[in-house]
Formats: sequence, C-alpha cells, structure tokens
Amino acid sequence: MHTVTPDRPHHQQQSLRFLMLYALAAAGGSAAYAPFLTLLLPVRVTGQWGAQGLEILSYTAFAGAVAASIANIVFGWLSDRTRNRRGWILAGVFVSGVLLVAMQHVETVASLLAMIVLWQVGLNMMLNPLLAWAGDCVPDEQKGLLGGLLSIAPALGAFTGMIITYPGLAGGDTRLVLNAVIVAAMILPVVFFGRPRPMPHLVTAMHEEGRPAEHAKDEPVRRMWIARLLVQIAEAALFAFLLLWLRSIDGTMTDNDTARVFTVVLIASVPLALVIGRWSDKVDRPRLPLTVTAGGAALGLVALAGAHTGPTAMAAYVLFGVMAGIFLALHSSQTLRVLPRPGTRGRDLGIFNLTNTVPSLVMPWIVLALIPAFGFQGLFLLLAGLSAVACLLLATMPRI
Repeated sequence: MHTVTPDRPHHQQQSLRFLMLYALAAAGGSAAYAPFLTLLLPVRVTGQWGAQGLEILSYTAFAGAVAASIANIVFGWLSDRTRNRRGWILAGVFVSGVLLVAMQHVETVASLLAMIVLWQVGLNMMLNPLLAWAGDCVPDEQKGLLGGLLSIAPALGAFTGMIITYPGLAGGDTRLVLNAVIVAAMILPVVFFGRPRPMPHLVTAMHEEGRPAEHAKDEPVRRMWIARLLVQIAEAALFAFLLLWLRSIDGTMTDNDTARVFTVVLIASVPLALVIGRWSDKVDRPRLPLTVTAGGAALGLVALAGAHTGPTAMAAYVLFGVMAGIFLALHSSQTLRVLPRPGTRGRDLGIFNLTNTVPSLVMPWIVLALIPAFGFQGLFLLLAGLSAVACLLLATMPRI
C-alpha cells in the first residue's frame, strides 16, 4: 500500500495522455540517432570509402560524442534561461531532420565530420529539452512509471531501423528522408497535443536561479551520476564487442544471432521496467530497483566471464542486458527526482548526459588495454566490478 511521507506531500498526477505521448516522443528521440549511427552511417561510409570506413567511423564517433556532450549542456542551459522547452524541441526536430537528409550530399571526409558535428548539435537541441520537460511535468509519485515508459524508447528506435532498412522499401538516400519523417511523427504529437497538467511545485525555483530546492542534496546527485557512468561503460563495451567475443568461443555464431539476442533483451526489458517502475511508485522505494538491477548487471558480467559455450554466453548476456536496460530506463526518470535546482534542470541534465557520451570515448582504450593482456574474461570481470561499485553507491546513498 502506498504511503505518503510528511516531507513528500501528494500532488496531482500527470495525465496518462501526456505520459503516453511523451513515451512516444522519447522513442522518437532514440529513433533520431540509433538507426543512423548503427545502420545507415556505417553502410554509407563503407560503401563510399571502402577499407578506410572503419577508421572514418571512429573519427565520426569521437567528433560526434564531443559535439553531443557540449551541445546537450548548452541547449539544456538555454532551455532553462528561455523557459521554453517546447520551442527548443521543435527547433531541434527541424534542424536535426534537415541535416540528416542533407547527409546524402556529403562527398568528403571533412564534410562528413562537419555534418556529423552539426547534426549532433541539432539532435541535442531537441533531446535535452525533451527530457527536462518531463522533469517540469511528471511528479515524483509517477517517476517510476515514467522510467518504465522510457524503456520503450530503445526498442522502438531499433524497430524504426528495421522499418527503414526493410528490403525494397527505400534506397539509401530515401532512407534518410524516411527516418526524419518517422522521428517528426513520433515527437510532434506531444508538443502540439500533450497538454500536460501544470505542476507548479516542480518548477517553483524556475524564477529563482541558483536557489536550491529544499529537499535536494548534492550527495545523491554525485552518486547517481557515478553509478550511471559505471553501468554505461559496461553496456557500451558489451554492445560494441559482444559479437567478436561470441565468435571467439563459438565460430558458428553469426551477426544475426547477436541481433536476435539484442532484440530479446530489448523486448524483455520493457514489461519488466514498466512493472518494476510502477511498483516503486506504489511503495515509494525509487532507489531499490536501481540498486538491485545494478547488482544483477554485475552478476551477469561475472557469468559472462565464466561462460565457455555460445548458449551459456548468450544467456549470461541476456541477464546483464535486461538488468542494465531496466537500470538505465529507471535511472533516467529518477535522476529528475534528485537534481538540486529546477531552475537549472536542463543544464544539470546536460551534465548527466556526459554519462552517455563519455563511455564511448573511454571504452575503446579500456578494451585495448585489457584484452591483449587478460582476454575477454579480464574485461568482463573489470566491468562486473564497475557495476558492483554502482550497486554499492546506490545501496548506501541517502533516500531519494
């Protein structure tokens, strides 16, 4: 039975219509970059530059991550200052869509890098204000439900990739246009028709820049940031190198096998995240699911280190992937609970976004340093240790 503590008064809940449209928009945010970065860009680069493709993709990944890190903070800050989340979301949808379609005209590596940087700027013009808008509109009593709904985003992003790459549906250039149209169709409904109920208590300090919210403390913020970074490093490493490792222990493994196990993880994570998130709202235990899933991710990585056959390896990855997927979805919503100042919510979310971009910058160096000396088992054990530290940080942090 849900109980309301004296220091957490019950407020009006946000409408289900807004939450559902917002979940669709969050999925549109995932669809805005996942199909392009994982499918369309690699095919275009390798087709245009051949053997140089891998090196060029590495450059684009690095430049894009740096641009995304900076732009997310800048546009978060701007959406705070202008107090206009929806305007920035609309501008970001338009700018990122136009630049995505314009990728078809890129002919040199220099122009590709420039376009990737500009596209990341437009993309984060939309992504940060979109997440910050949830902080302005969704009360703490619904943060768990919000996190469960956010778990749908990666699955729909992957599904969008399947649609636009369906054989015979569209050519290379048309796929870019189709991707941009689908993203707009997913994000614009919440902007125009969401009509969220006003939540004055969530934006009380919007007009009082620099004044901390009374219930917030800096310590939970630091712990939440570090915990997400550690789990994200593990998730990024597994996503990038799972196929290579599976083939090293079972030569019959194919890219389709890996795609299927990724799909199983995405599908399984959604209902579990919804149920667990809703449960955490009812019992007012927002920290517990994060602690348990971080620990579960660590156990999955230990199992990966001990796996010696393809089926056991895939089972261990499913355990890790599902736990990490639930953790990241619920963490995204619960982060909105601990940010110290509503008036700088967008900027602070930009700083939290570094936990999404920094792993892609540091992960390759970790892998290159460990695998030659200790093999994949050493890598998995290190990643298990990182996830275990995340679990410990959350288990011992003050109540959020």
